[in-house]
Amino acid sequence: MKNDYQKINHFNLRLLTALLLFGMLPFTNWGQEDNFADKPLFRDPIFDGAADPSVIWNKAEQKWFMFYTNRRANEKRANGVSWVHGTRIGIAESTDGAHWTYKDTANINYKFKDITYWAPDVLEYKGVYHMYLTIVPGIFDDWYHPRFIVHLTSNNLQDWEFESKLTLASDRCIDATVFQLPNGMWRIYYNNENDGKSIYYADSKDLYNWVDSGQQVIKDRGEGPKVFNWKNQTWMVNDAWDGLGVYSTEDYIHWTRQEYNLLKVPGIGKDDNVKGGHPDIVVNDGRAYVFYFTHPGRTEKNKGKDNYATRRSSIQVAELKFENGVISCNRDIPVNIHLKPPKQ
Repeated sequence: MKNDYQKINHFNLRLLTALLLFGMLPFTNWGQEDNFADKPLFRDPIFDGAADPSVIWNKAEQKWFMFYTNRRANEKRANGVSWVHGTRIGIAESTDGAHWTYKDTANINYKFKDITYWAPDVLEYKGVYHMYLTIVPGIFDDWYHPRFIVHLTSNNLQDWEFESKLTLASDRCIDATVFQLPNGMWRIYYNNENDGKSIYYADSKDLYNWVDSGQQVIKDRGEGPKVFNWKNQTWMVNDAWDGLGVYSTEDYIHWTRQEYNLLKVPGIGKDDNVKGGHPDIVVNDGRAYVFYFTHPGRTEKNKGKDNYATRRSSIQVAELKFENGVISCNRDIPVNIHLKPPKQ
């Protein structure tokens, strides 16, 4: 028995060494309890169309909640792109960020016939949860229809009350990300589809009353912006439809684009062999993680096809790295993640 135990330990040591040498395990994980994220991280059990994740800590339940757009990927009677409409916001939960289970859909008190909910951005401030949510007033077969952003609040992250419809630069604005500036003001960056899908912004003193700038800050085509602080710098990542674009800023208006996109090169993991899209970033205990989604069936082989295989989507996670002023990530490295509750 002792010899068998020694052989197993010797084998494990050689395996660990090989993984480190070939870059499959980061050195920063030494001394930490292994808690590797599932691959894929999450699939919705109802429609199998989880996308556009937004991750937040639930204080009362002592769990992490992930809000997501739930596209109706398995809808058999869908015409055109109607399957990405008529969606509710799904919720998954986790104690550590590595393993997620389906919980429910959000109870949103903003309903009329055939409403579509997209791209939630959720934050907590002074004990109140806020959601900035894209609304499409109907179920449509094509893309060109009005959409707008609304503000909702909640005390429990399950039940949401309507506060206001934001007046922004056009009648086709989507994909909010809300960020607090150093002066205490709040800024919402969003996608103005009527101006080439560029990024605009509005400001607020209190999260309730917003004044739009009418100003374009990023002219590149893309969507799903996410702004965050990390490594003494303010960053924005967005879905550039060619992986994730990365930008940095000193004044929150002028943004410099990084040369290389994240998640542009397909990975080798399960459901991860395509480009990554529409991210959320969680900075936790000094480390940063990108939560993103993939359409695993949208490969060159299936190009132009529209069926369940090309519609379904999966949520994934990768850890970001920072070196010489550049953000990168290797999506093929197993993610050793154990999110800690935010400091109160």
